[in-house]
Amino acid sequence: MNNKTKTDVKALLACLVIYASIQGLMMADIIGSFWQLNIILIGINIILAVSLNLINGFTGQFSIGHAGFMAVGAYVSAVLTVKMQLPFLAAILGGAMAAGVLGFAIGLPTLRLNGDYLAIATLGLGEIIRICILNIQYVGGASGFMGIPRYTDFTWVFAFVVFTVYAIKNFVNSTHGRACISIRENEIAAEAMGVDTTKYKVLAFTMGAAFAGVAGSLFSHYFYIAHPASFTFMRSFDILTMVVLGGLGSISGSITGAVLLTFISAALASYPEWRMIIYSLLLIILMLYRPQGLFGNKELSLKMFSRVTGGKKDGSTQGN
Repeated sequence: MNNKTKTDVKALLACLVIYASIQGLMMADIIGSFWQLNIILIGINIILAVSLNLINGFTGQFSIGHAGFMAVGAYVSAVLTVKMQLPFLAAILGGAMAAGVLGFAIGLPTLRLNGDYLAIATLGLGEIIRICILNIQYVGGASGFMGIPRYTDFTWVFAFVVFTVYAIKNFVNSTHGRACISIRENEIAAEAMGVDTTKYKVLAFTMGAAFAGVAGSLFSHYFYIAHPASFTFMRSFDILTMVVLGGLGSISGSITGAVLLTFISAALASYPEWRMIIYSLLLIILMLYRPQGLFGNKELSLKMFSRVTGGKKDGSTQGN
């Protein structure tokens, strides 16, 4: 068993321990319904943040229309379970495929753009998706798609969080991921070295859109309703904030950013008049003192702690 496999097995065992602990606390009613809801939201936000980081952080694009793909996943999966009576897993896969296909179709023409132009294009496309859904009466129109069964629970969310993180981690560490990172570092140099930049930008965009569709499927099947107001530009901006807070190009950072911002928003729910002010001030302070995000482009690992511990031991020995 090589080092990578050992690390993955250890991480999987740690995930199982975390799952068992949280599930046990929920079953014992130690974690109340309010925090159960927010734990589900944390999981959904992790999927969204990690998938957007693949586009913005690892490939170096600037997409701010992620909520549009989340909406596609939410509505398509709802149609599959409510109208066509398909199993929940099939509905999630259907929502992911629909969002991925749309991401591919949108990515081909738009990802030839760069920087601010790409941001404006993805923003517009996200709003077009929302407005189109708003005018389709088959899925409820402006009233939203109601009567969606609550199939989503902590087990489903946790399983897809682990799958999303593992899939994107392995993609980033593959030759395809290295090609995406080379595009982020210097697109002209990458193209000169033979990297098909359009192909890899579209690939990353399609993968990110598909995982956003998964998050949308879980979202709609937890809250009983899919409403266009849940997928506005502000939702895309929230996801982008999580990515930037944690650090562009860091999966660990995206997870941390999603957990922190969801937790802060929930903790300040009792102070609605101060919530957005405190929330904004915290972000401003962070950007002033840590503009690269909490993790930068580094990943959290056990090696970091062993180095710190080893350094302290070495220092204490030299001091003696």
